[in-house]
Amino acid sequence: MTNLAYPYQFDGTGGTASATVDDHIRDLIEQTLFTSPGERVNRPTFGTGVMQLVFAPNSDALSAATQFLVQGALQQWLGDLIHVESVQVESRDAALLVTVQYLIRRTEQRQSVQFSKDIQP
Repeated sequence: MTNLAYPYQFDGTGGTASATVDDHIRDLIEQTLFTSPGERVNRPTFGTGVMQLVFAPNSDALSAATQFLVQGALQQWLGDLIHVESVQVESRDAALLVTVQYLIRRTEQRQSVQFSKDIQP
């Protein structure tokens, strides 16, 4: 099975670019994190709502809420592909850092990925 690269792009031959299994799963995590519920027509509950938190005041409460949202969404939508081992959310100055550690079920490989978004103070 071919995994499409995200965001959609073309390769050097003009065809659709593909991604490795590891990159594809990372892309799926990114899509889950940054899609707002209601954004997808046929999956109205897909996503985390993290983008709405970008405008919330940066605090420990924001970090805890984000951790809960991310862990729940990843387990719900990607639970058949990955086992989420931990989600760490950290507030640093005007940025929110989200680190996800997970196990790819098919290959039993552990991975860690970090995303960050600026937050308005």
